[in-house]
Amino acid sequence: MNPPVHPSLGLRANAAQFTLLVAVNALVGGMLGQERTVVPLLATQEFGLDSYSAALTFILAFGLAKAATNYLAGTWSERYGRKPVLVAGWLIAAPVPLLLIWAPWWWVVIAANVLLGISQGLTWSTTVIMKIDLVGPHRRGMAMGLNESAGYIAVAFTALLTGWIAAEAGLRPEPFLLGIAYAALGLGLSVLVVRETLGHAAGEAASSREPGDRSDRDVFLHTSVREPALSSASQAGLVNNLNDGLAWGLFPVLFVGAGLSVAEVGWLVALYPAVWGLGQLVTGALSDRWGRKRLITAGMLTQAAALAITAEAATFAAWAGSAVLLGAGTAMVYPTLLAAIGDVAHPAWRARAIGTYRLWRDSGFAVGAVLAGVLADAFGIREAIWAIAGLTAVSGLVVALRMYETLPPTIQRDA
Repeated sequence: MNPPVHPSLGLRANAAQFTLLVAVNALVGGMLGQERTVVPLLATQEFGLDSYSAALTFILAFGLAKAATNYLAGTWSERYGRKPVLVAGWLIAAPVPLLLIWAPWWWVVIAANVLLGISQGLTWSTTVIMKIDLVGPHRRGMAMGLNESAGYIAVAFTALLTGWIAAEAGLRPEPFLLGIAYAALGLGLSVLVVRETLGHAAGEAASSREPGDRSDRDVFLHTSVREPALSSASQAGLVNNLNDGLAWGLFPVLFVGAGLSVAEVGWLVALYPAVWGLGQLVTGALSDRWGRKRLITAGMLTQAAALAITAEAATFAAWAGSAVLLGAGTAMVYPTLLAAIGDVAHPAWRARAIGTYRLWRDSGFAVGAVLAGVLADAFGIREAIWAIAGLTAVSGLVVALRMYETLPPTIQRDA
C-alpha cells in the first residue's frame, strides 16, 4: 500500500490560498472596525449612558462571547474541518450591522456584540489556524504578521472611514452600511473560493516524531498553566487585549471630553490599529529571525509606556504620538505570540492550543471592560489608564522571567 500523499507546506506552494485568506481576514477586521469609533459615542450621545461601566457593557459582551468561541473554534476545526467553521462565523456576522442600525435600546447593541464576538471567534481563529496549516514551521511569524496586519489595517481603515461618515451623516445608519458589504463579501468568498486546510496539518503531524495524542483537558491545562512558554503567552495575550478593550471603550470618551471633534477622534482611534496593522508586516518576519521572547517582552513594556503617555496627554498631537507608540508595541506582541504557540504546540493539537490561547487573550476584552469601567467610575479615566499601564509592565516582566525562546535555532538560522 502506498503511503498517503499530503499537500505541500510552505508560503510559496500555497500562495493563492494564503493570499485569499489574508483578504478574508481583512473583511473580518472590517466587521470589528465598524464599531471602533461609532459605538462608544452611541452609548453616550444616543442612549444617554453616563456610567463608564454601563457604557462598556458592549465590550464585555463581545469579549466573553469571542473568548469562549475561540476555544470552541479550535476544537471544532479539528473535528469538522476549518472551512465549515469559517462559513458558520460569517453567517452569524451577517445580522450584526442591521442590529446596530435598528437598535432602539442599548440591550440590542449588547446582543449585536454577542453575535459579533461569536463570529469573530469563529472567523478570525479559523483564518489563523488555516494560515499556520499552510505555511509549515519555517515562516510562522511572517504568516501571522500578514494575517494580523490585514485584519488590523482593516480595523483602522474602517474606524477612520466610519468616523468620517458619522461626522458628515450622523452616527446611524450610514456608518454601518460598510458592515453589510463586508459580511456579504466575506461569506461569498468563504463559501465559493476558500479550500479546506486540515490535510496540511495532518501531513505535518505525520512527519513529527513527538506524540500527538492529548485530551482536550490536557491541552487546556498545558496551554494555560503548565507549559512555561504557552502559559506566558496566554497571560501576555490577555493583558494585550485588556489594553485594546480600554482603548476601544474609553479613549473616544476621553478625547471627546477634552474637546476634540468626532472627525479628530476618528483619526486617533484609527491611528493605533493602523500602526499595529502595518507594524506586523515587519515584526512577524523579524520574529522568525530574532526569536519570539525579546519582541514580546519589549512590546509589552512599550505598550505600558504608551498608556502612561496617554494618561498624561491633553492635546491631539500628544495623543497621536501615544497612539503610534501603543500600535508599535502591540505589533511587536500580536503575531509573535501566535507564532510562539505554533512553535510549541504539536500539529495534532495545535488548533486546540490556539483556541485556548485565544480564549485567554480575548478574555482581556471582558477583563478590560470591567476593570477600566470600575476604575474610571471610581477614580477617573486617566487614573484607570495609569493603573492598566502598570499591569502591562508587570505582564512584560513575567514573559522576561518565565518564557523561554520557542523558535528552534535551526529555523532561526535559515530565516
